[in-house]
Amino acid sequence: MNVLVADDDASTITVVGAVIERAGHTVIRAPDGEQAWQLVRKNPVDLIVSDWMMPGLEGPELCRMVRKLSREHYCYIILLTSLSGRERFLEGMQAGADDFMRKPVDLEELTARVGVAERILGLHQHVARLEGLLAICSYCKKIRDDGGQWIQVESYMGRRTQLEFSHGVCPTCKAKVMESLAERKSS
Repeated sequence: MNVLVADDDASTITVVGAVIERAGHTVIRAPDGEQAWQLVRKNPVDLIVSDWMMPGLEGPELCRMVRKLSREHYCYIILLTSLSGRERFLEGMQAGADDFMRKPVDLEELTARVGVAERILGLHQHVARLEGLLAICSYCKKIRDDGGQWIQVESYMGRRTQLEFSHGVCPTCKAKVMESLAERKSS
């Protein structure tokens, strides 16, 4: 996984980054929320481990901005904070965080939570692959839509994408059609 670690405390970045690298992941480091945001926009990031309180852009706002991005793959977010209380936890979750850890960070717990993030991201990828499978009739090539109706592939794809279709006949089908026409003429 590509993991972004954002914290204004250099020692936290060093320790958290080292734990995540030991788990076999690539770490990108950001010393504040603004730089974290710039890195998220430029790099494919699977997991963000971000401090709550940072100069400029704080962790919850970074969460909100990441959630507004239209990305193909889900980004898991863990917020770190020395702040306590149910209100902070709820605020972080409402901002879009997936997990929440208290500082100072328990490194074994962090390792376990990164493992959870990896499993959840794997499930997201699996679901995306399954959603990519379409029920298609092997005879007429119609597709079953979400409502269970069988519709032309052009109609189905036109509703879900920006695709436009131009029709043609491939060389194999053209040969079959021409052969069929020739047989009909000779009969």
